[in-house]
Amino acid sequence: MTDLATLDAYGVLTEPATLTIQRLLPGPIERVWAYLTESELRRQWLAAGHMEMTLGAPFEFVWRNDELSNPPGQRPAGFAEEHRMESRITELDPPRKLAITWGSTGGVSFELEPQGGEVLLTVIHRRLPDRATMLNVSAGWHMHLDILAARMAGEEPEAFWDGWARLKSEYDRRLPA
Repeated sequence: MTDLATLDAYGVLTEPATLTIQRLLPGPIERVWAYLTESELRRQWLAAGHMEMTLGAPFEFVWRNDELSNPPGQRPAGFAEEHRMESRITELDPPRKLAITWGSTGGVSFELEPQGGEVLLTVIHRRLPDRATMLNVSAGWHMHLDILAARMAGEEPEAFWDGWARLKSEYDRRLPA
């Protein structure tokens, strides 16, 4: 059980190449699960892409980060307007756990735990190959989860790219070199 009084918005390295980041979100758990698994809800904070809720099922994520906030902020050089990634479901325990493949890394798991009227979401991204990837992923998950929390609370999120750039600098200071 997580001590919610000490819950930090920043992700931490729980192993040398594993980022763990948590958010306390408005429940119920089925609502948070829907934001993870339904393309129309997920595209509001992360990426679109239909998921068949079957172990081993392939799917494609489609990111359009410029559409996550208004205004989107200044997209950094080297980032396309749209990004796509093939993935598949590697673990499935609705509405408590979803794990998926993630590019060349060890994959990502989403774990949900009810906490009264709220839900603790734990995102674990494993086997990040290098520090540059770790910084991009840390800032990315942090900003995407901030947008999820804002959307679920009915609030306008911070400009995605401005927040991402600020967070990348912060993670550069926080994470070991």
